[in-house]
Order: sequence, then C-alpha cells, then structure tokens
Amino acid sequence: MTLFRGTVVDTPDDPFIGGVLRVEADGGLLVRAGEIVERGGFAQLRARHAEEDVVDLSGGLLLPGFVDTHVHFPQVRAMGGLGMPLLDWLEQCALPEEARLADQPYAQAVAADFVSGLAQAGTTTALVFGAHFAPAVDALFAEAARVGLRVTSGLVVSDRLLRPDLLTTPERAHEEGLALAHRWHGVGRARYAVTPRFSLSCGDALLDACGSLLREVPGAWFTSHVNENALEIATVAELFEGSVYVDTYDRHGLIGRNSVLAHNVHPTDDELQLLCRRGASIAHCPTSNAALGSGIFSLKRHVDAGVRVALGSDVGAGTGFSLLKEALQAYFLQQLLGAEGQRLTPAHLLHLATSAGADALGLADQVGDLGVGKRFDAVWLRPRPGCTLDVALRTASGPEDALARAFALASTADVDSVWIDGRPVPTDHRFAGSVPRAAAVPSPRR
Repeated sequence: MTLFRGTVVDTPDDPFIGGVLRVEADGGLLVRAGEIVERGGFAQLRARHAEEDVVDLSGGLLLPGFVDTHVHFPQVRAMGGLGMPLLDWLEQCALPEEARLADQPYAQAVAADFVSGLAQAGTTTALVFGAHFAPAVDALFAEAARVGLRVTSGLVVSDRLLRPDLLTTPERAHEEGLALAHRWHGVGRARYAVTPRFSLSCGDALLDACGSLLREVPGAWFTSHVNENALEIATVAELFEGSVYVDTYDRHGLIGRNSVLAHNVHPTDDELQLLCRRGASIAHCPTSNAALGSGIFSLKRHVDAGVRVALGSDVGAGTGFSLLKEALQAYFLQQLLGAEGQRLTPAHLLHLATSAGADALGLADQVGDLGVGKRFDAVWLRPRPGCTLDVALRTASGPEDALARAFALASTADVDSVWIDGRPVPTDHRFAGSVPRAAAVPSPRR
C-alpha cells in the first residue's frame, strides 16, 4: 500500500443541488492496488500505517483526474482554425485532416499525439469522437490502452453532405462498428460508443443502423452533436421534415442514460424535457462555442430542467485539452449572461471537470472524486517555483481560494503528475520518462 499526502480537494456531492467542496488541507489517501481504501488527516493515517511508503505531495493541489466528455481524436492537428463558423470550419479545417487518417501510419502518429495531449492535461477519462476509418479507431484504442487512459470511443459514421472519402453505408457502419466493439468494448478500460457524426450528415437509415448497434452491444454508449449552430439546426430541420434535433436521434432509440450529446447551445424547452426524461447528458464545450461563434450555452436552463451537464474540450474547435481552461471559459460565459446565467463557484467548476463527467459516463462508482472505494485517478497541480500561480497558491486564504486561483491561472504546464489506478501516467512533456516529482519516502520495515 502507499500513503499519499497533500491538499486533497474534490466534490463528491453535486454543488448544483447543495453539495460543497470537500477539503483535507493536510490529507492522506491510502491506496491499495489502485483503490483508495482510507482517507483522512495525514497524521492520523500515518499513525495507523507507520510501515507504508509515503508519497509527499505537499504544495499545490491534489485533485481527481479530469473527465472530458467530448473530444475529437482526429482533430488534434487541426486546432487554431479561428475566424470561421462551424460548417465553414469543418469544411476547411477539420474534415481534410480527418480524411488523412485513412493512412494508418499517420493515424497511429495522431493517436500518440492525442493520447499524450490528454495525459499532459491531467485528463484520465474521456469520451472520444473516433475516426471515420476503423483501423484508425483501432490505433486510438491501442494507444489509450498502452498509456492507461479510460477511453470510450467508436467509429464515426456519415452517409451524406461530407467529403466522399468520409462516407459509409448503413450496412458497413453496422458491420465495422460491431467488429470494433467485439475487439475493444469492456477490454481493460476501453468501452465502445456508437458515434454518428451528426444528423446533418446521417440519414434515417444510417441512424437506424446506429440504433441497432447500440442495442446489440450491451453497455455501449451513444454520442453525437446537437443544436450547436443556427444554420446547422435549420438544415437538420429541413432534412428531417421539421423535426427538432434531439428527436432525430430519439426516434431511433439513441437517447437514453448512456447518451452524451455535445453542445446543445440552442435547445427548445421540449428537447430539454426529453433529455431529462431519458436521463441523457450534455457535454458543454465553452471554448469551442466561443471560438466558432456558436452562442452562449444556457447552463441555468439545463440545470433547471434536470439535465446532466459536464465539460468537453472539443479539440480541435476547442482551444486545447485543458479542462481547467474549459471550466474558466464556462465561468466567463455564465458571468456574461448576467441574471440569466448560472452562478458558479470553484466547487461548481471542479465538479463540472471531474465528478459531473464521471456521472455522465456512468463511472461515478469508480472515478470522479477521491473518496474511499474509488480508483486512485488523480492529478497533482504544482506550478514551478516563483511563477504567478505559485505565488497565488502560496498566498491563498485557504484551499477554496487556492482552487479558484488554480482555475483562473493554471494551464497544462502546471500538471505535475497524473495517476490512473494508482499508477503514474507518462505525460511525455517536461518530465518525460521520469516518475512523478512527488517525493517518495519509504518507511523502514520492521
């Protein structure tokens, strides 16, 4: 067993319904075989477990691993395409890059870039939009397994209005998706997600094939886009004879507890009610929504309607893998809405980046907070000495103030160490090839 010492901060109870930040200023987490078996003050735990090794994480903040509920694997090299709305950005930036993943060596290189980007940002669990090519999806799952990330992903399918080299048929989509699910679903930390790109590029026959696949793979997930951009929404309504966006999925049995839809910037009240009844979740992607000019997400309407919301980075329209940045952008946008916005505290931001995502992905019994019985998926934020964030954390009035300052100032560069199931995750950045900087203090054996 290993005893981790540090300032432990998490949100086991939803702050949107009265939960508060949980803090151990000098806390201890006893981890055995990747599971947290005891939590409390460090001094008390040390007295009970004097022979166990100690990993000293003093300074900075020890947080649960971040959970990204919407991120695109093929788009890691397409970031930075600013100045365009959604459909223009797809045509000019995203889709040409996605087509390149037909080349398997290229897909493998992109998979390595992508998984490394998640790990560097402290993301330990992700719902990933895969590729339009089955071998590229294999490459993603293989790389995620090598590094150890918890990944739910699948083959992206479309049969209209995209480049011809990205299109498929309902029969082929079902066949290739089922084969991928047989290879990866439930293997290690991998799960399969049925992934039509969006209703704009998927006809009823293809969506029906997606529904069949979802029913045939027990425990599979469904993810797609919804209500992101005004022109997109109007075009979907034309293609589906006036149907609202969520209904285009629901009619094929795709909306349920295992469904996560990205964006939902412009929902109708009826759509929110349907999402609540079905138990579906929304991935809020604030930097992407701002970069593409898609609109300001009404978090308050979703919360009031009882719809689950978590965060997604939406790389590559999003501006990076960091959920710290996404949470800060979410805060900014709610502030801009004034009285119509949702008041967000540091506890809300941490919840959206961790436990809300775990709940949305059906993993709340395993990850999302640092409580007893959970897996030790964790991030140690510790900035370099003397930088602005370091000064801010050292002069904070307490852990909640320190957390607020971390969301305001921290970046991927401040992620010192990452663990999944109690094992250090290689992040291939400034400490590549090394164990975490945390000081391991072995105790003498009796």
